[in-house]
Amino acid sequence: MEYDVVIGLEVHLQLATRTKAFCSCSTVFGNAPNSQVCPVCLGFPGSLPVLNETALDYAIKVGLVLDCIIQEQTKFDRKNYFYPDLPKNYQISQYDLPLAKNGYLDIISENKTRRIGIRRVHLEEDAGKLIHRQNNSVVDFNRCGIALLEIVSEPDIKSPQEAYEYLTELKSILGYLEVSDCDMEKGSLRCDANVSLKEKGAGELGVKSELKNMNSFRAVKEALSFEVQRQSALLTSGGKIIQETRLWDEKKSETSPMRSKEEAQDYRYFPEPDLPLFVISEDKIQKIRESIPELPKEKMQRFIKDYGLSEYEAKILTASKKDADFAQECLGSYPDKNKKILVNFLIGPVLSEANNKNCIVVALGIKPQDLLELLRFLQQEQISYLTAKIVLTEMINTKNSAVNIIASKNLIQVSDSAELDGRIKAVIGENPKSVEDYRSGKVNALMFLVGQVMKKTSGKANPKVVQEILKEKIKNA
Repeated sequence: MEYDVVIGLEVHLQLATRTKAFCSCSTVFGNAPNSQVCPVCLGFPGSLPVLNETALDYAIKVGLVLDCIIQEQTKFDRKNYFYPDLPKNYQISQYDLPLAKNGYLDIISENKTRRIGIRRVHLEEDAGKLIHRQNNSVVDFNRCGIALLEIVSEPDIKSPQEAYEYLTELKSILGYLEVSDCDMEKGSLRCDANVSLKEKGAGELGVKSELKNMNSFRAVKEALSFEVQRQSALLTSGGKIIQETRLWDEKKSETSPMRSKEEAQDYRYFPEPDLPLFVISEDKIQKIRESIPELPKEKMQRFIKDYGLSEYEAKILTASKKDADFAQECLGSYPDKNKKILVNFLIGPVLSEANNKNCIVVALGIKPQDLLELLRFLQQEQISYLTAKIVLTEMINTKNSAVNIIASKNLIQVSDSAELDGRIKAVIGENPKSVEDYRSGKVNALMFLVGQVMKKTSGKANPKVVQEILKEKIKNA
């Protein structure tokens, strides 16, 4: 039997406010455990919450960008449950009157535009962090009360790959808005996924599982893929899906049961008595709308128009706001109208270095002028492309300049035919078969000979010059 996959995602975003959602405690990451708490975020009797206006503004901004309806009136509710990292035994969240609702996000999946509905965007506070040790567990309440934005999609996502595309696009937009650092390692961006299967073409949805404990978009994709296969195999064999929360185990690459899935009534929501009904004025919404910056798709189109890039190149360069700003400074300062060398180096070696270090390009510590200095050597054929990559790695690791590295390691490319002549003669003499292969029309044989000359010169020979000299010498031999 064939099944349709139905996926909905819940993204929890830590907002980049200096203080928590309802108190003045700091939100700085990495301080000593339980050093950033107060009676309000710990829920002491008699303490009263006060809404962080910056958090509200950030939430409205996200809602507007996702084409949501910003509600004129919104309120907060108590979501009641017991867990050791929740000192109040309830979480201030939003239930029936969320801040924003009924929006959408367009993604490109398999070269087609897909519109994913956004059910709601609402504010809430974070819980603390449980740390499990060998013989006991401890809790750090520093994160307790930090402002979170929950973005809930409609169950419109049809595959694990689409889920990945949705999350990537959403993170890019949130980064451009600068409402969060979106750092999954710090817990600033977290995602839960609901997934179910239904018979092909059927209207009724199947029983869903909620997946947790996924700390990267790749993990979300892999967890969903596993769960789709698990549910499909179970249904095909005549079994039944149990509505439950399951944990993703990255080491085992499988999900396992955690607990039965709660419904809204299990949390016994009721209006937060210590916070009033909030009225969002049209003036406030308009002021926030006017502050929305250029977004990824707009910047991508501008890069295509202003710098003559392909859509593929522009999309890569504009995925992250900070990296897009870096690329724009490089492109604007690059003297040649043809940006091909620069663009290829940015999306090739530079991006590869960032991926290897699991960071964005600007975190490599190279300034645009440093990169352009290196590329001047490459453009003037003073160094080879391979050497440029080696120098780039050295620049990142040592924070030294391209000029100093090239000079200290004597990496300037040898283009003097008189200096290359002896080595080229030696290679021709040592490889008579390759010489004959080239004469008989095998082009690859010439490239082999070029490679041998490069070895003899420790990679410093200009391959174009070597190639021309080889052709001439073989022709006249």
